[in-house]
Parts: sequence; structure tokens; C-alpha cells
Amino acid sequence: MYKRITALLALCLSLPLVAQAESLAQLQTRAEQGDIDAQYNLGVIYSTGEGVTQNYQQAAIWYQKAAEQGHAYAQNNLGFMYNHGQGVKRDDHQAVKWYLKAVAQGDVIAQYNLGVIYEQSEVIQDYQEAVKWYQEAAAQGHSSAQYNLGIMYDDGRGVKQDYQQALQWYQKAAAQGNPKAQNNLGVLYSNGQGVKQDFIKAKQWYAKACGNGDQSGCDNYRTLRKQGY
Repeated sequence: MYKRITALLALCLSLPLVAQAESLAQLQTRAEQGDIDAQYNLGVIYSTGEGVTQNYQQAAIWYQKAAEQGHAYAQNNLGFMYNHGQGVKRDDHQAVKWYLKAVAQGDVIAQYNLGVIYEQSEVIQDYQEAVKWYQEAAAQGHSSAQYNLGIMYDDGRGVKQDYQQALQWYQKAAAQGNPKAQNNLGVLYSNGQGVKQDFIKAKQWYAKACGNGDQSGCDNYRTLRKQGY
């Protein structure tokens, strides 16, 4: 049966209504005057290309200005840009620096992103640190962190392999509609890992995953149907 790999990094990209109603020129003026929210909002606009030509260098500049003033979302997004080399030279150490500043303000997305970078980085990979930060974000209800924590227990990376723990974290993420977690629950039921083998329940989870757009769930569902379940 097919499993899915860990979920990827996340950005904070929501704009408040006041920013949506404001002209770019007005926003630029406020940002240049040092308004922290205007600086962050300009970063979002340039990184998404919302109403302007997408420009990662400009996005990084404005995120940096807001981040240096202590804007948690800007700190997370600047970390993301360093992690991906968007508008700045890729630097995972700088990414961690800015994620940690956002985490110090309680930003759950930055906690999750620290987990991802420590799991996937070729420069600072540390599975135990990845598990630590996934646990922090998962405890606050972050669905992708819960799913990724399930993966770590499933694979035995950074923790002792424990299918029951994997099952529990997949269940938490699946309850929030995470299709990858729903698929992986199906795999555990198919294989009898951490739970009594049950192809009917496996098929039910695959159906949910498929219904939520997960191709692996669709493939696994069809496989069980062909086998008569």
C-alpha cells in the first residue's frame, strides 16, 4: 500500500481587511514610515503577487523590516524564504534563526516549520529536533505537525518506532480532515500495524482520503476493491 511523505513548510499569508482595502501606494507610504503591519502586508503582497508582479526580493526586504521590529508572521515568512532561497541566498541557519524568533512569540506555524527543516535539511538535519518541534506544534492542534509526527513514529526517525503512537497522531490529523493522515491510517489497518488488521476499516479510511483529494488513498482503495473488500 502507498504512504505519503511528510507535509511541507508553511507560510502565513493572510491579509487583514484594512490592507485589502488600501491602495498599494498608501501601504507603501505607511511601510516606509515604519508601520510594522504595513511592512508585513507588503511582504505578503510581493510574495504572492497579489495585485503586483511577484517579487521575492521585495518580499524579503519588507519581511525583514517587519521581522526586525518583532512581527511574528514576518519572522516565520522570512525564515521560509531563507529556507527556500526565495529573494535571498538559501541559508538554513538563518531560517532557523527567524523561525526561533517567531516561536518565542508562540507562533505554531514556525514550530511546525522548525520540525520540517530539521527533518529535511541537508545541512542541519536532526530527527530528534524535528520530533521535538512537531510535538510542540501537534500539541496545539496543528494538523500537518500531527501527521508528520505520525510519520516519524511510523518510520522510527528521531524516536523509537512505535506504530501505536503513529496511529494516534494520524487519528488526530485525520479528525481534522487531513487526507494524507487518513490514507496512512488505512495503511496501518491494512498491515495490522499498531492495530488489529482490518481491511474494511482500511478501505473506509482510503475512501475518506480519496474523497479529500489524496491520490494514494484512491489507489489503495481501488487495490482493496480488486481484492474483494
